[in-house]
Amino acid sequence: MSRTYRYGRSEDGESRERPAWSRPDQQTFRCRHCKVVVGPIPYGGKHRNHCPYCLYSRHVDDRTPGDRASHCGALMAPAGAFTRARGEHAVVHRCLGCGVERHNRIAADDDFARVLGLLAGSR
Repeated sequence: MSRTYRYGRSEDGESRERPAWSRPDQQTFRCRHCKVVVGPIPYGGKHRNHCPYCLYSRHVDDRTPGDRASHCGALMAPAGAFTRARGEHAVVHRCLGCGVERHNRIAADDDFARVLGLLAGSR
């Protein structure tokens, strides 16, 4: 089903909007795991996809990073980490609602000690 159909106009002509948590213009959010208010990425990225303090995420993206098209909305726990070929670190998130896994780049302000802890735990 296309996003136009889901969030466009209904048969009776009324406008349908995305839920507030899934709108791409939402740059500040409260982490559902640790309850800290998280702001936009200071530099080095376009889409904030996890809390920089506890590394938990929320299942909001469907197929494309930043599309905010997922209907799940459950928490995604940091399940591991790895280092990509060019030395970039990534966190593996597993959805606690539907079980899907996603790999996300770390951001400049992420708690790097926690990332390193995930690296040590996933070996």
